[in-house]
Parts: sequence; structure tokens; C-alpha cells
Amino acid sequence: MKLNGKSALVTGGGTGIGRAVCLALAKEGASVAVNYSKSESEAVMTLEDLRKLGAFGLAVRADVSSDKEVRGMVDNVLKVFGRIDILINNAAFTRFIGHADLEAMTEEIWDRIFAVNLKGLFFCCRAVAPAMKKQGSGRIVNVASIAGLNGRGSCIAYAASKAGVVSVTKSLARALGPEILVNAVAPGLVETRWLDGTANAPDLRRNFVNDAVIKHVGRPEDVAEVVLTLASDWTFVTGQTVVVDGGRTV
Repeated sequence: MKLNGKSALVTGGGTGIGRAVCLALAKEGASVAVNYSKSESEAVMTLEDLRKLGAFGLAVRADVSSDKEVRGMVDNVLKVFGRIDILINNAAFTRFIGHADLEAMTEEIWDRIFAVNLKGLFFCCRAVAPAMKKQGSGRIVNVASIAGLNGRGSCIAYAASKAGVVSVTKSLARALGPEILVNAVAPGLVETRWLDGTANAPDLRRNFVNDAVIKHVGRPEDVAEVVLTLASDWTFVTGQTVVVDGGRTV
């Protein structure tokens, strides 16, 4: 297993893409810290599944939009694992608001989306950077979205925040290299709890499949495969965003 002796922190690791990433890392021998903010029961279930795979795991609560909570989380993981080799920034927040309905995008919603999706990502990167630098290596993979590339998606603020993820990935790759490699993945539509909870999910699925080259909606495992590669295999790639959308944006 290629990640034996490595440890990882996955934000929003209890559900969806985060959960699939946790399992993928564990299958390759990594110890995994599963971060959650509100989904405690799901994080505990993910932790139990990690242990069934024989992996060492830890569930850690923190709202990534709080710098204090993020620093406390990272300190806790370092105390338990002794090191952090991999950070996966997956935690995200959005609201479904039509792009033309400008008044519905309140300041509160805008700020919360950016606080979790972009500010929180930066806080996590900043918190793990000293330990990664000290040990001489580290991998950071940020979960962006094709919404950040095409300006579409659940709402304008979400698309803008994910565009920010792509930009910050480039900036951090320059700032933290060569010891720390920083990349991103940009998923298209993925079968998650979030999608199941949307009123127009059937239309979203149908439209996505009609436009995609590979004729199915993405699975969390599809994204996790690419995240795993960026976190373990590629050694000469940094500052890049890999689109994982079945050819939807080709």
C-alpha cells in the first residue's frame, strides 16, 4: 500500500466526496482524520468503516470558517498522528439561488459560502503548512468545481467561491513549493446527499448526462480516484486543477 506511514486530514469527510476520499486513502494504508462540523453521526460511521479496513482513524470537529477551530483541529491531529502528510480541503456550503435573482443572494448567504468554501480552505492550508514544511513534504488537494470554471452552478456566490479555489490553488502552489504540492480537482455533478436533497435533481441529472461524454452522473468514488492520485502518485505536478466531469465541459 503506497500510503503506509502517511497521515491525512479530510475536511467534510463524513459524507459524499469526502467520505469516498477517506476510504480511498485508508485502503492505501493512510491514517485518516475525518473532519466534520455538523454531520457527527456520518463522520463516526465513516470512522467505523475506516477501522473495518484496518486503518487508524480519528473524527475531529471544527468549523473550517473559524481560524481558531482549524488551528485547534490541526494541533489535535498532529498530537495523535505525529504528522500530516496530506490535506484534502473538501468542506463546502451552498444555497440554490437562481443566478438572475440577485436580491435573493443576501449578504449573509454570500458571506457564509465564502467563509466555508474559500476562507476556510485557506485557514486549513495555513495551519498545516508549518508541519509539512518541517517534515520536508506534503500534498494538498482542494475540491473546486466546474462551476468555478464556467460560472454556472447552484448560485453565483458558489461559482465565484470555487473560482477562488482555483486561483488560491495556484497561489499556494507557488508559496508553499517545492516541499508542498498544491493541486485541485473540479468535479461536475456528483451523486451525493446534496444532490438527492434538491427539488430539481431529476432535471439536473438528465441535463448533465445529455451533455456529458461519459453517460452517467459522477460518483464520489470517481472524484476520490483522482484525489488519491494527486495526493500520492504525481510528483511533478503542482498548481493545477483537474476536471472530473465525464467530459461535460469538453
